Amino acid sequence: MWSQVWSRLHTMETIQVVMEGGLLKAADQAARRLKVNRSALIREAVREHLKRLHYRELERKEQEAYARTPDDPAEFAVWDKVAAWPKE
Repeated sequence: MWSQVWSRLHTMETIQVVMEGGLLKAADQAARRLKVNRSALIREAVREHLKRLHYRELERKEQEAYARTPDDPAEFAVWDKVAAWPKE
């Protein structure tokens, strides 16, 4: 266990972050509520933000791909009879 803690501490960098007083107060309150320290809260917030940015970029690329090669309605026309609801 100690080796995991030790290796984790040695892979971290110390930084200085400037933020508004209200944001700092809210962050400290959230950290206390979650029972983590401020650094852990900020690390998790940055991880989540980077994940959202990554997914946003993937969505953008997917939209560009569909715009370059739009669906051909004729390609799926053969399924219309199969997928249609039966007439009553």
